[in-house]
Amino acid sequence: MSSRQQAVHRYMDAFRRSDHEAILALLTEDVIWHVHGVRTTQGKAEFDSEIENPAFEGSPVLNAERTIEAGDVVIVTGTGQGHHREAGGSRFAYSDLFTFRGDLIAQVDSYVVPLGTP
Repeated sequence: MSSRQQAVHRYMDAFRRSDHEAILALLTEDVIWHVHGVRTTQGKAEFDSEIENPAFEGSPVLNAERTIEAGDVVIVTGTGQGHHREAGGSRFAYSDLFTFRGDLIAQVDSYVVPLGTP
């Protein structure tokens, strides 16, 4: 596993624990996070505010099923579960594309597809 793939899996592990410090340490200062069709954040402060989105309770369950690397990009696909404060539990499929600048993540493109309730 490459150092970039290791960094992405540390990121995923930190997200499972809602470990802000560990996640932010892997990002550039000007990081961009596109959750396509939902929102875009720019910079570490905005990114930090979305790690534990106030509309959700607890940390997500994330099952990484495939990791692919090409050039400066590492892609992780999988499934997960979360708990929305108003809508309740939900399952989803995801594909996250991590674009690196050097050893740090400069952009995350997240594609999330709802799969229904658990």
